[in-house]
Amino acid sequence: MPAKVSCFGIRHHGPGSARRVLEALDELAPAEVLIEGPADLSHLIPMLDNAQMVPPVALLAYPADDPEQAVFWPFAVFSPEYQAARWALRHHVPVRFIDLPVAWRMPDPSAQTGQTESGSAADEGAETAPEPGSAVEHDPIGALASAAGYEDGESWWRDVIEENPKPGPVFEALADAMTALRDGLAPPTGVEAAREAHMRLEIAKARKTATGPVAVICGAWHVPALQAKHPAKDDRALIKSVPKRKIAATWAPWTAPRLTYQGGYGAGVAAPGWCLHLWQVPRAEQITRWVVRIAHALRGDGQIVSTASLIETERLATTLAALRQRPQPGFEELRDAAIACLCYGNPLVWGSIAKPLLIGAEVGQIPDDVPMAPLLEDLQRQQRAARLKPEALEKDLALDLRSESGLFRSTLLHRLAALSVPWGRLSDAGKSRGTFRERWELRWEPEYAVELVENLVYGATIAQAAAGRVRARMGEAASLGALADLVFQAMTAQLGDAAETGIALLGARAGQTSDCTEMLTALPPLADTLRYGKARATDTQHLGALFDKIAVQGALALPYAARGLDADAADALREIVQNADAAIRLIEDRSGLAAQWHKALTLIVADGQASAPIAGLAARLLYEAGQMSTEEAVLHLSRMLSPGVAVADAAGFFGGFLEGAAQRLLYDDQLRDCVDRWISGLEDDEFIAHLPLFRRIFALMDRTERKRLMDALFSGSTASVAQRLAPDAEAFWPRHLDRIASILKGQPNG
Repeated sequence: MPAKVSCFGIRHHGPGSARRVLEALDELAPAEVLIEGPADLSHLIPMLDNAQMVPPVALLAYPADDPEQAVFWPFAVFSPEYQAARWALRHHVPVRFIDLPVAWRMPDPSAQTGQTESGSAADEGAETAPEPGSAVEHDPIGALASAAGYEDGESWWRDVIEENPKPGPVFEALADAMTALRDGLAPPTGVEAAREAHMRLEIAKARKTATGPVAVICGAWHVPALQAKHPAKDDRALIKSVPKRKIAATWAPWTAPRLTYQGGYGAGVAAPGWCLHLWQVPRAEQITRWVVRIAHALRGDGQIVSTASLIETERLATTLAALRQRPQPGFEELRDAAIACLCYGNPLVWGSIAKPLLIGAEVGQIPDDVPMAPLLEDLQRQQRAARLKPEALEKDLALDLRSESGLFRSTLLHRLAALSVPWGRLSDAGKSRGTFRERWELRWEPEYAVELVENLVYGATIAQAAAGRVRARMGEAASLGALADLVFQAMTAQLGDAAETGIALLGARAGQTSDCTEMLTALPPLADTLRYGKARATDTQHLGALFDKIAVQGALALPYAARGLDADAADALREIVQNADAAIRLIEDRSGLAAQWHKALTLIVADGQASAPIAGLAARLLYEAGQMSTEEAVLHLSRMLSPGVAVADAAGFFGGFLEGAAQRLLYDDQLRDCVDRWISGLEDDEFIAHLPLFRRIFALMDRTERKRLMDALFSGSTASVAQRLAPDAEAFWPRHLDRIASILKGQPNG
């Protein structure tokens, strides 16, 4: 006789569902367990029995000739499918997946995007049809919740399934509910119809061959379709055109944050940390121990938490659950109670601990004998070639880019950074030793393996994936500055094709924009690229011409952009202009670029409509570049600080001229006297109003510099400030140097 088949409709990543499934399996004692999942990956299920396999983990599959088309199926320790598979392995019961083979999940070969097999909110984790459909098809649990008077399906599912102390015949009730929902809908089509047809055929096969009951673990939405009778020939017709592609597959580590639907995972849950807590802690202790976890997190954040407050928190959460007619407090009630009793009613205090508490930071582990994903294999090869061992402890690494090994190591670390795998963090970027030196701080974190696996959508090797990721970000860049940053990243990572793509995009966008700030913001990263390219043997000729073009366009637009700005806009533009000036000075002057830039600054200084902070900065930049004499600088400063100028404008010019350059007052008597007269002449209320400005300007001076400035002001002399050469210094200094050298050599009479 055909074996009896029992379908258990579940919600992916639901601890309550997982617990109910285990109870049902113990009671049924099936001879075979069938699980919704890619049928051609069933051979990977036994690996879950390895003690070194620690969830969360994910099935990873991709075409052997195109790893960029990767698909993932994540599993947490509280996922019903994971627990069902482990139950079958413990009891030596055959277990396999019954959903469509992986090839059906592959996008068109010409597409370059990966996907996570997740489903959507449609059946809280049981995948739904990608085709357009009704609201019920997209969110059947939400429809049931609405009928029960709930605002959302998540709360309803937890109350009825996850946290209900007396759920009754859950799976039968769910099957009836889903049947009622599907009765008024048109039959599924496309991939969704093929999925259910394939599962029905696999169930029929097991019904004929199994020696006892068969258990089917699937999304609740599919249960009515799998229990209904369909002609086998019709089901075979739906799947006869299965694509023929060679598929490679393995297990990959996953992380708790990637189990959330906020991260784009449709079958995810709101709070994986809470789900893990429900799975690990006995029901009678769940509320108390969660309150203790909240207290521990708050105390770790420096908050004071009393025992009495913890008691009140649990009481309030229980009361809230009763008022809301819930069987027991959920994390929402505990959150509200914690905010009221432990966070002084301040949601911001709760926000400081909510993410690590509710989401968690668990990282999965994969046994050593499990085949690795291509990117992880490539990383291991390059780590061996670079003689760099991934370690959890922080380690300093100094690199000389003129050596082959130093350049290889630097390139690897930069490419990993482009893939959001910051194994190394650049600490000085050549600031102290020139562009041929780099200093890194290395520290390997387990979640970096997950980041690499997810980057398979961009390429099968570190170089391919980094280039693909950077190109994708270039296409999404919202400004010239962001695009220029990505070009610099591509250059430092030795991603020539990606850099050329970025340069072409820069040229196209620069010809279309008239936004001065956008053009000037692009100059610093471009200047860094031009300078840094010398250390990496990259061709920067085209980039140099593009830099000149953008800089000239920005210089021409700057005098007009500096007019009529409010305080915030002026501060923002002042920083942009200062950084652009540093970028122009950083590289060699080509085609009179510096002259064009200085002309723009001169126009700003002479323009009465220019914002005072920008005019002050322009005057100082001209003064520092030798394009304005001390007398001219003092004249401009005196004019702007005269009684006829509004104090707000005078302060703006003063701040623009001296902020970040207050040390000049130590060495320039005329500037110092001019500033001294203006500050001394301010009324008390005006002086107090501008104290924050004065503090910003003089705070950058160290204690010695401030003392020297005060000495110069009160002594009326610069003798203690500036060193003056003796009249016969040129003749005296060589004899003095010889005397010092003889003393150092131990020849005091030399």
